[in-house]
Amino acid sequence: MDQVLKEKFIKVVASQAIFRGWSNDSVKEACTDLDLDPRILESSFPRGVLDVAIAFHRIGDRDMMNSLESENLSNLKMREKITFAIKCRLGVIAGDKEPVRLCMSFFALPHNLLDGSKLIWGTADKIWNFLGDESEDYNFYTKRAILSGVYSSVILFWLGDDSEGNTATWGFLDRRIQNVMQFENLKARIKKKSSNFESLKGPSRLISRIKKPSDKNLLNLPGIIKNSD
Repeated sequence: MDQVLKEKFIKVVASQAIFRGWSNDSVKEACTDLDLDPRILESSFPRGVLDVAIAFHRIGDRDMMNSLESENLSNLKMREKITFAIKCRLGVIAGDKEPVRLCMSFFALPHNLLDGSKLIWGTADKIWNFLGDESEDYNFYTKRAILSGVYSSVILFWLGDDSEGNTATWGFLDRRIQNVMQFENLKARIKKKSSNFESLKGPSRLISRIKKPSDKNLLNLPGIIKNSD
């Protein structure tokens, strides 16, 4: 299946999901609408509707990146860049609010939760990479974990927001970013004082040994511990 047909198929499944949810019934209806033999989907979507839903999310990530790459954010502060990126991610799916809502519910199911978590982490990772994050230690993980939490909470708020111009969502986003900045300030103070408190020296040394994996295939794992020389 070529990329153009693949994306067309994903969009049709998303539109069918409004009536049938993210289910194999939606996949079957999309095949009928596009006159496709379901057997040709096996190579592109071996796990059926789950892989279609994953591809739907990744199209949103791709569109976000295309939009971000056309912008000049050099004059913005880091918190402003993060805010802009999240607004951009929501902007590219603004026309698919109901399919996105149902997709979030689909990934909240116990057997889909791991795949859904990886997708949110992947979105956060793409944003940080775009913003030039060069963290090699535990900060690589804390930045992505925190941004994953922010994005998850904001998109859930956005799905229920009917305010004009999403003003309620943007206010909620600003408050979450403020919470993150408060946490980062606290983390910096603890790091600065850790050398003065014996009880903090052990945990501090352990945390300092957590490194970003050098193998890109391991980037979704919680970290690796480097042996001290």
